[in-house]
Amino acid sequence: MNKIRLLLGLFCCAAIAHAQDEIVDKEAEKALRTSTNLTHDANEELTSNDFPVAEGNYRRAISKSKENVAAPFNLGNAYYNRESYGEAFGRYKQAGESTEEKPAKHKAFHNMGNVYMKRKEYQQAVEAYKQALRSNPNDDETRYNLALAKKMLEKEQNDQKNDQNQDNQDNQDQQDQDKDQNQDQNNEGDNDKQDEGKQNEDENKDRGDEGENGEDKPEENQKGDGDEKKEQEKKPNEGDQPEEQEQEQKPRPNQLSQQQIQNLLEAMQNEEKKVQEKMEARKVKGKKIRNEKDW
Repeated sequence: MNKIRLLLGLFCCAAIAHAQDEIVDKEAEKALRTSTNLTHDANEELTSNDFPVAEGNYRRAISKSKENVAAPFNLGNAYYNRESYGEAFGRYKQAGESTEEKPAKHKAFHNMGNVYMKRKEYQQAVEAYKQALRSNPNDDETRYNLALAKKMLEKEQNDQKNDQNQDNQDNQDQQDQDKDQNQDQNNEGDNDKQDEGKQNEDENKDRGDEGENGEDKPEENQKGDGDEKKEQEKKPNEGDQPEEQEQEQKPRPNQLSQQQIQNLLEAMQNEEKKVQEKMEARKVKGKKIRNEKDW
């Protein structure tokens, strides 16, 4: 009897669970249907260039059902076409993680690779395209994009290597230039010191010659205190009188005074006058008188 009751209890629990699962499945199916309808409306609105309304319906569709992969994928495409690559990448990633179906996963990772290419993140693009090919190895477009991403990555690495080599060369050139400048400055400093030392040596030599010969010493320095006192005794009356007054008041030895010169001039003039008179007298006496005839 107890076994029968136990079996009936288990049967009832299973029936209830099955009924609940059916209810859940029906609700999930209903939610998916609603999400799909919202996605369809968003697609129509996006075609009509009504992006704000379309974006809102895509978001509502995503919130209604996680099983609706088309909603995040299509919203990612809408962002991609508007060059909002960050938003597009997030929606593509959401679509790829919410499904196990290979076609949908392939499309999601393929478009993620396209976003990486737009960002010039070539290493990440290579990995995304590889992930897409794991879901669909026969897609020619994905293989082409993978080859292009590898080529761009190789070029980027070569450019970085060349830039690094150029930077190293520039640094080496700068170091060589700084070394040459320092060497030139040191050489100039040594030459300046040599010139200065030679100049000081010449000046010291000139000073030594002047001290030995005494030729360049000023006359005032050569005179002693005794000589100055003797000259002062010789000229007790000079004082502060000008040189012209001294000459008029005290004639120098062996020179005539002003009065003597005046007397001498007058005597010479008188003598010259006498000579002129004598010459005139001789002319009068010696002149012949011509007798004119009276015809």
